[in-house]
Amino acid sequence: MIHFNNICKQYGPQILFANASLHIPRGTCTGLVGPNGAGKTTIFRLIVGEEEADKGDIIFAKQAKIGYFSQDVGEMAGRSALSEVMAAAADVVALGEDMRAMEEKMATPMEDDAMAELLERYGNAVEEFEHRGGYDLESRAQAVLTGLGIGPDDFGRPVESFSGGWKMRIALAKILTVQPDVLLLDEPTNHLDVESIVWLENWLATEFKGSVLMTCHDQDFMNRLATRTVEVANKTTTLYNGNYDFYLREREIRREQLLASHRRQQDMLAKEEEFIARFAARASHAAQVQSRVKKIEKIERIEIPPEQKRIVFAFAEPPRSGDDVIGLKKVGKTWSQPDGQEKSVFGGVSGMVRRGDKIAVVGVNGAGKSTFLKVLAGETEATSGLVNVGANVNTGYFSQHAMDILDPKKTVFETVQDAMPMANIGVVRNLCAAFLFSGDTVDKRIDMLSGGEKSRVVLATLLARPVNLLILDEPTNHLDILARDVLLDALKKFAGTVVIVSHDRHFLRCLVNRVFAIDHGEMIVYEGDYAYYRSKTA
Repeated sequence: MIHFNNICKQYGPQILFANASLHIPRGTCTGLVGPNGAGKTTIFRLIVGEEEADKGDIIFAKQAKIGYFSQDVGEMAGRSALSEVMAAAADVVALGEDMRAMEEKMATPMEDDAMAELLERYGNAVEEFEHRGGYDLESRAQAVLTGLGIGPDDFGRPVESFSGGWKMRIALAKILTVQPDVLLLDEPTNHLDVESIVWLENWLATEFKGSVLMTCHDQDFMNRLATRTVEVANKTTTLYNGNYDFYLREREIRREQLLASHRRQQDMLAKEEEFIARFAARASHAAQVQSRVKKIEKIERIEIPPEQKRIVFAFAEPPRSGDDVIGLKKVGKTWSQPDGQEKSVFGGVSGMVRRGDKIAVVGVNGAGKSTFLKVLAGETEATSGLVNVGANVNTGYFSQHAMDILDPKKTVFETVQDAMPMANIGVVRNLCAAFLFSGDTVDKRIDMLSGGEKSRVVLATLLARPVNLLILDEPTNHLDILARDVLLDALKKFAGTVVIVSHDRHFLRCLVNRVFAIDHGEMIVYEGDYAYYRSKTA
């Protein structure tokens, strides 16, 4: 469907691609992986024409329709949610109107040649209308919205009344509804809950017939859907014919083979250079020396690409808390509505968070998970019931909006230093370096950082404090898969207590030993890991 041939792209002194090639076959799902800044999003922008390559060609299949979901949803206003989704297929709607006009025209007498021409145009229009799913457009739009968590009661709501995360879902629904030939998805799961992610997985696996090119930090999602993985790194692209787990295994095998070849080549070059140095001054060996000099000059040197930098950190040994960390007895929370009415988020919640627990708080979007974490963290007071915090409990809280409360005018160094005012400069710099901020990057201002970089700053400030209870609301958002793995490993080794909300199923499956499910305003406790919870609620 799409061919990249010897693409070169450069921003100032930074070379992003040097003679990179990529092929997106028909009917495949390709996952793009690689470090932040390597050029994954640039590939999308090159495909849709938002940017141009400096050199090389991008060739598209004839009449291929491209659908692009990015993290920038643009302006949405003046329409209902359903109308906004339908508007994305305005050309299909127009094609249907043309077909009806042609049908009316065919009912009137005309010359045979004119009728033949009209029938040919009508046949082509019908074929295109069917290919684009025109006959079930509205029902498909409704089904996609519902699958993404926006039910029939909200079809008529104005789009401007939805929050940013829900607008992202509407934008995704628009792209899915038009059924493009090639679907470009840039982090489609970032603003979805687990139920919507599972629905999207199933829809892409069973309903969508086109090609998919995607970036995604959800390991389960990539493993379920990707049939090919393309690594974007070191100014080029490398194809692996399998899902993300296959890519990880195959990459290690290829690197070991490359290292072995590099060692053999270095040994051979050392022997040749030793011969040249030993006999360079002897006339009797002049021909052999010159032959070997020419030989090693012609050899293409094997280069070992640098490995991606990894976050390196572990939580410090926390002070011991009491065995009962937080006790809940008939806890409820209500919010005041603009019309003066009280809206109940949850009520009658009872349970106990014990020392050493790793607890997942789960539930559909809007169930009250974030509010529940705020109550646990003391960020908001419960409306009813009792919340008893145990002895010697020191809480670290990471919220979905933690990045928004960072001071945009401060630097990375200043932000981390504020969290550990008694530490010397070396200690602060070492902590910054552990989260990949070193050299001049520690002096970057917060407002100049990406979402992933801001997440790393917030995690660094958490690490700076001696906490024994971590309350984490979507800590993996904006982190790539490698950074998620490092955080997961650190939390598994953390000797304190963890309460977490996350839509990353791999993360929860590997971490938690208890599950608190919030459903219809009540909480159900599952005394088992995430797999146990899924089996009980399947």
